[in-house]
Amino acid sequence: MTGRPLLVVITGPTAVGKTGVGIDVAVAVGGEVVSADSMMVYRGMDIGTAKPTVEEMQGVPHHLIDVVDPDEEFSVARYQKLATAAIADIHRRKRVPLLVGGTGLYIRALTDQYRFPARSDPQLRRRLQDDARRFGSARLHRHLAAVDPTTAGRLHPNDQRRITRALEVYYQTGKPFSWFLEQGRRESRYRLVMFGLTMDRARLYRRIGERVDELIRAGLVAEVQNLLARGYSPELTAMKGLGYKEIANYLREQTTLAEAINILKRNTRRFAKRQLTWFRRDERIRWLDMDECGGRKGAAQEIVAFLAGVVPPPANHK
Repeated sequence: MTGRPLLVVITGPTAVGKTGVGIDVAVAVGGEVVSADSMMVYRGMDIGTAKPTVEEMQGVPHHLIDVVDPDEEFSVARYQKLATAAIADIHRRKRVPLLVGGTGLYIRALTDQYRFPARSDPQLRRRLQDDARRFGSARLHRHLAAVDPTTAGRLHPNDQRRITRALEVYYQTGKPFSWFLEQGRRESRYRLVMFGLTMDRARLYRRIGERVDELIRAGLVAEVQNLLARGYSPELTAMKGLGYKEIANYLREQTTLAEAINILKRNTRRFAKRQLTWFRRDERIRWLDMDECGGRKGAAQEIVAFLAGVVPPPANHK
């Protein structure tokens, strides 16, 4: 195990402070960040995804951000391939890779080296997509729950792309997508050191509300308006992400702005709850309470202290 290359993972629910902690740890140990966020891969979607600014990055290289345009297909398998290459390159340069983010399947694709089932069947996928347009994603989600309750339980009923993919796998193989995730797991190629950030649920929910308000002040409405003006359909997977879907509905006069903001806060709270449920199942994660640690700096210091016996002192890379 000790001969394997190191991979440090920092995860947790949305708005808990992963991005800042990851940057602080990277600065201290000579690391580079590999994003594990399924929305940060899209170009031009900066405010709603809370991408760190150049100033906030503090000179730390970030990988797997701004990889594709919002109308491009981007799968977990493609993420796995690109992130694996980025981590190998970081190792070659004698730096420390930090996998930072809250997309559980992206993280597990790397830590457990998932083998992904069945290549996409375009004809079957189009039929499922047509069904989603005619009857709604919720109906497909109910169908998925009947054949694969495990996968359905971790997907939002509006997550059309992932619901469609899970049903596609089931129809092609006769086995649920969750079966492949368990059977396809392999012993990790990495020496894993995994941290999860958490905090009191009520405080996390307050932070989510404050974050949404800050996104609105930062120009989220204008960002979504610009994406729609550039021809990106509200039906795209990228445009169904948190913040984009709710604000697009407002811009299409389906809700008021106040209603859209409240719905976004509610949906984000529910997403955070699903994230915590997912990550709590992974016994490899060492949990750090952000309040008990004293916030961002304290959590980063705890991680750096733990890594002291694992990571050699950073070399001067400038």
